[in-house]
Amino acid sequence: MSATAPDRSRPSEDEYVKIWFRFVPREGWLPYDTEGLWAMAVGADTARISNVPFLQDGVAEGDLVRFEADPAGLRWATGRVESSGNCTVRILPIPDGPLGRSAQAVHDLVAPLGLGGEVFSEELPLVALTVPAGADLPRIKAFLIEGEAKGWWHFEEACTTEAWEVA
Repeated sequence: MSATAPDRSRPSEDEYVKIWFRFVPREGWLPYDTEGLWAMAVGADTARISNVPFLQDGVAEGDLVRFEADPAGLRWATGRVESSGNCTVRILPIPDGPLGRSAQAVHDLVAPLGLGGEVFSEELPLVALTVPAGADLPRIKAFLIEGEAKGWWHFEEACTTEAWEVA
């Protein structure tokens, strides 16, 4: 089954373009095989990603990607040209854990670490976060691990850097 992830509302600036990513859906996870991310056009075939991905791995907010337009005018990502140094982390609160299904509780806990992001939906409170390149990576990693150990959430590292890996 092929499906497109739910669309996000268009940002207000006219320079934004939608960049589409194709991927193989994961077993036992959401059935989507494409995700559209807003980006700022940088060149005729490049754009800088402007929001955090929920499903696409290997890309983070701020990354520069190359794309090709199809006959219908959709822009399909063909690869990452330049890393922003940011990371993408996704958190799913455990429904019967202390946070319940509250994406807001997740945001409240990670905001003091300088993290922000988006929520997939009320029905699926998956929180996708951008970890800025200059953030305190060891502290953030330790907090994510601690939250998982306390039964607050499950988390995954969707796009990391060498600095994240060694933190």
